Amino acid sequence: MSTLTAVTAIPRRGLAMGILVFASFMDLLDVTIVQIALPTIREDLGATPAQLEWTVSGYMLAFAVLLITGGRLGDIFGRRGVFVVGVAGFTLASVAAGLAGSADLLVGARTAQGAFAALMVPQTLATLQALYTPKERAPMLGVIGGVSGLSAVVAPLLGGWLITADVGGSGWRSIFFLNVPIGILVLILALAFVPNTRSNTARRLDLRGVLLLSGALVALLYPLVEGSSLGWPAWLWMPALGGVFLAVIFVIVELRRERADGSSLLPMRLFRDRGFSTGLITQALFQGSMNAFSLVLLVYVQAALGFDAFGAGLTLLSFSVGAILGMGVAIPLASKGSKYGVTAGLLIEAGGLLWIMTIIAARGIELTGWDLAIAFAVTGVGLALVVVPLVDIALATVPIADAGAASGAYGTFQQIGAAVGVAISATVFFGIVGDDWSQPHVLEALWPSICIAIGGYLLAAVATLFLPNRAAVREHVEHQAELVAIDRDV
Repeated sequence: MSTLTAVTAIPRRGLAMGILVFASFMDLLDVTIVQIALPTIREDLGATPAQLEWTVSGYMLAFAVLLITGGRLGDIFGRRGVFVVGVAGFTLASVAAGLAGSADLLVGARTAQGAFAALMVPQTLATLQALYTPKERAPMLGVIGGVSGLSAVVAPLLGGWLITADVGGSGWRSIFFLNVPIGILVLILALAFVPNTRSNTARRLDLRGVLLLSGALVALLYPLVEGSSLGWPAWLWMPALGGVFLAVIFVIVELRRERADGSSLLPMRLFRDRGFSTGLITQALFQGSMNAFSLVLLVYVQAALGFDAFGAGLTLLSFSVGAILGMGVAIPLASKGSKYGVTAGLLIEAGGLLWIMTIIAARGIELTGWDLAIAFAVTGVGLALVVVPLVDIALATVPIADAGAASGAYGTFQQIGAAVGVAISATVFFGIVGDDWSQPHVLEALWPSICIAIGGYLLAAVATLFLPNRAAVREHVEHQAELVAIDRDV
């Protein structure tokens, strides 16, 4: 399937890609939609703050750790087969989440959702590369980007409406039950229309790397998430130290495996590239900050101000709209390849959050979603300035041969950053709130939590100064253009 003729001979390529992209849309919805439901989950299941944190972070961590492995499984065994397993498991895990009778069961179901999503999502871009030539991929990548933006708008509104409408008395459970008919439909369509492509040069699985990275991340996050509820006992240092030890072993094992057969989970050679390493740090800080502020803000407006779930979702609408409108500014700037546009976007986001907190503090219990609309829209523009160019800039100095591995590592660090950001911000927030959910006290907890997000944005802005410069990015773009020209002559 390496020639133009073989690729274009696949019937109904557009339909196949549409099915895969829609499944990715399901994943993006579930990443965000559950944050809307946290206050009602707390009330219904009597969930502790730590359990609420794991409900969000468990999904992200499982997804992050298994993302690269999911891609490798598709390369080896066939992408449709792995995709179908991922969709089926994701759907069953959604049923389990919707039926969960305790917070612990919900955390387990959410973690399983993240694991199966990691089998499902990587097959989209891999199949795109198999079915489309380089010059044909740009429009499809635009569709995928548009779907990502759409999910940011739909998730808080859809989740809020489902919970508020209380369809069939299901309340928050409806956000998971919604995945069931969609998952069944996607399964049927995938089996009928998605070709089972695979790689001719697939590498072996790095299961040891998966286990070591999983253990390291859980051991490092456990003290952070559970510390407040346990009263920060001295023994909590033990799992933290164990996590550091496992992380060191992981690096050693990955270096050896890379030298042996090149099948390491995270190719360590990539981290010698300062621009790429800086890009990972920037992305992790950015994702952590964004998820840190959205989670605590949604909890605040519902638990302390009495917003219903739909009203809370509407509060974030202007943020999503601002991001979409900001694409019109971000895309032309991205073509210039300047890292300073990313710097500006992060500073705008930090300033926007400070503006939002000032309004929240000033309005107190009189706060409405309209009070925050302009500030959120400006913050959304900052988001667009970051997300559009950052990937290309971070990958600008990575050799073309390593582009796939680098993209996988980039996605892994994106999810890890989000999970850590949620854990830090929520730990501070719930630790201060305790059992006092009065509005003034919850506002006191909101300030330091949002300041963590602002600090993360500022650190990310500093990190951008070490990203590849405009010349390196232009050289990368020109090389890609040469590949397209070669493809045109095939």
